[in-house]
Amino acid sequence: MNLFSQSKPQHNPAALQQLKSWIYDLLKLDPEVSISVSQLQCKEPGCPPIETVITILSQPAQQYKIHKALDDIVLADVIRLFQTE
Repeated sequence: MNLFSQSKPQHNPAALQQLKSWIYDLLKLDPEVSISVSQLQCKEPGCPPIETVITILSQPAQQYKIHKALDDIVLADVIRLFQTE
Protein backbone atom coordinates (compact mmCIF):
# COMPACT_ATOMS: atom_id res chain seq x y z
CA MET A 1 0.00 0.00 0.00
CA ASN A 2 1.43 3.34 -1.08
CA LEU A 3 0.32 6.06 1.32
CA PHE A 4 1.68 8.82 -0.89
CA SER A 5 -0.05 7.90 -4.12
CA GLN A 6 -2.96 9.93 -5.39
CA SER A 7 -5.39 8.64 -7.92
CA LYS A 8 -5.06 10.59 -11.13
CA PRO A 9 -8.04 11.05 -13.41
CA GLN A 10 -7.70 8.81 -16.44
CA HIS A 11 -8.27 10.11 -19.94
CA ASN A 12 -8.48 8.86 -23.47
CA PRO A 13 -5.29 9.68 -25.45
CA ALA A 14 -7.42 10.35 -28.55
CA ALA A 15 -9.38 12.99 -26.61
CA LEU A 16 -6.10 14.68 -25.64
CA GLN A 17 -4.92 14.80 -29.25
CA GLN A 18 -8.32 16.10 -30.42
CA LEU A 19 -8.28 18.87 -27.80
CA LYS A 20 -4.79 19.97 -28.80
CA SER A 21 -5.74 19.91 -32.47
CA TRP A 22 -8.75 22.16 -31.82
CA ILE A 23 -6.56 24.60 -29.88
CA TYR A 24 -3.89 24.76 -32.58
CA ASP A 25 -6.56 25.33 -35.25
CA LEU A 26 -8.63 27.90 -33.34
CA LEU A 27 -5.66 29.97 -32.19
CA LYS A 28 -3.63 29.40 -35.36
CA LEU A 29 -0.66 28.40 -33.21
CA ASP A 30 2.72 27.53 -34.66
CA PRO A 31 3.33 23.77 -34.32
CA GLU A 32 6.52 24.67 -32.40
CA VAL A 33 4.40 26.00 -29.51
CA SER A 34 3.79 23.34 -26.86
CA ILE A 35 0.46 22.80 -25.16
CA SER A 36 0.25 21.19 -21.73
CA VAL A 37 -3.02 19.63 -20.61
CA SER A 38 -3.64 18.45 -17.05
CA GLN A 39 -6.68 17.12 -15.26
CA LEU A 40 -6.95 18.28 -11.67
CA GLN A 41 -9.37 17.67 -8.87
CA CYS A 42 -11.26 20.89 -8.41
CA LYS A 43 -11.65 22.00 -4.78
CA GLU A 44 -13.45 25.29 -5.47
CA PRO A 45 -17.06 25.56 -4.20
CA GLY A 46 -19.59 24.67 -6.90
CA CYS A 47 -16.91 23.31 -9.21
CA PRO A 48 -17.25 19.89 -10.87
CA PRO A 49 -14.90 17.30 -9.33
CA ILE A 50 -12.48 17.36 -12.28
CA GLU A 51 -11.24 20.35 -14.27
CA THR A 52 -8.98 20.39 -17.29
CA VAL A 53 -6.17 22.95 -17.21
CA ILE A 54 -4.68 23.97 -20.54
CA THR A 55 -1.37 25.83 -20.65
CA ILE A 56 -0.08 27.25 -23.92
CA LEU A 57 3.66 27.50 -23.51
CA SER A 58 4.20 30.65 -25.54
CA GLN A 59 5.85 33.83 -24.28
CA PRO A 60 4.19 34.64 -21.96
CA ALA A 61 2.51 31.34 -21.10
CA GLN A 62 -1.29 31.41 -21.10
CA GLN A 63 -3.45 29.22 -18.87
CA TYR A 64 -7.10 28.29 -19.30
CA LYS A 65 -9.51 26.07 -17.36
CA ILE A 66 -12.49 24.06 -18.49
CA HIS A 67 -14.58 22.73 -15.63
CA LYS A 68 -15.02 19.30 -17.21
CA ALA A 69 -13.03 16.12 -17.47
CA LEU A 70 -10.93 15.91 -20.64
CA ASP A 71 -13.08 13.13 -22.12
CA ASP A 72 -16.22 15.29 -21.74
CA ILE A 73 -14.88 18.36 -23.58
CA VAL A 74 -16.41 19.12 -26.96
CA LEU A 75 -15.41 21.66 -29.61
CA ALA A 76 -18.09 24.11 -28.42
CA ASP A 77 -16.40 24.22 -24.98
CA VAL A 78 -13.07 25.16 -26.55
CA ILE A 79 -14.63 27.79 -28.81
CA ARG A 80 -16.43 29.32 -25.79
CA LEU A 81 -13.19 29.30 -23.81
CA PHE A 82 -11.37 31.48 -26.32
CA GLN A 83 -14.36 33.74 -27.09
CA THR A 84 -14.56 34.85 -23.46
CA GLU A 85 -11.04 36.31 -23.42
